[in-house]
Amino acid sequence: MTRLPLLAALAASVAAGGLLAGCGGDSSPPAPPPAASNELPASATASDSALVAFALAQAPSETAQPLMLDQVSALPTSETEEPIALP
Repeated sequence: MTRLPLLAALAASVAAGGLLAGCGGDSSPPAPPPAASNELPASATASDSALVAFALAQAPSETAQPLMLDQVSALPTSETEEPIALP
């Protein structure tokens, strides 16, 4: 009768070992680094409303670096759309 508790303990240790082996390292590649926060994204230059939406989404900060516009050839403009009201 001592064989049953020994078999149960062996089964429990094998199950625990299997569960712990499943908790190994992550095999996915590391996430790419985020874009620099001081660069204007290309999506913001798609239209004038996208540029205004991007500008209004920026949090005010006294210590943040200014936006770099050296990668932007021209900011979007429109002669047909109504002016956008700013808050």
